[in-house]
Amino acid sequence: MGKTNYEITRDRMEQAFLAYDQEEMIARYCLAHDKDYLYLPLLGRDCRIGRTTGRVEWSKDGFQTAEHAGFDESMTIFDVLCYGEGGGLAGRLVSMEHLPGAVRTASIEQGMFRAAAERFEHRTEALARACEALGGRREAVGDVAYRLPLFPFLPLVLQFWDSDEEFGPVVKIMWDENVLRYMHYETTFYAVSHLWRRLAEEMEA
Repeated sequence: MGKTNYEITRDRMEQAFLAYDQEEMIARYCLAHDKDYLYLPLLGRDCRIGRTTGRVEWSKDGFQTAEHAGFDESMTIFDVLCYGEGGGLAGRLVSMEHLPGAVRTASIEQGMFRAAAERFEHRTEALARACEALGGRREAVGDVAYRLPLFPFLPLVLQFWDSDEEFGPVVKIMWDENVLRYMHYETTFYAVSHLWRRLAEEMEA
């Protein structure tokens, strides 16, 4: 079976990654590294990037075995490493549509978030356990709310309110106001898509 368009795009970016200055990446983000790989945890999972291949892999067992990362996680990592400026967090949380300079894409966000909210509905205990499995720290706002380490240097906050007799379930993702120094606005959607997948895996484990 042939590759999907997502896989083709990911593989092209793996090759493009090799043109960027890896020593600059290491210095900017204090990356663990050796002669073969750069190492960068993503949502509580160990990841590595081949220094001569650009291939992103993840592992559950300290890289005794490794899996080729998918589109969302690969593109999130590449954007942060290749285009991100870093520079520190603002310490102020904003929703995705209120990020500085962002073009409002309410229909995309609404559909993406509604589906997640429906999956979480009446499963608050399972969602909380999944957030903790991803390294989350409990927050105050929401029936389930956690600060999650997208990367060690870049958190996001998940807030979930379960449904009741009057209102349906609601989920929000809050970013540090400076997140666009680390990734393009479009990439925040890749990161959130990967988050939904990781939470689903942990909730079903």
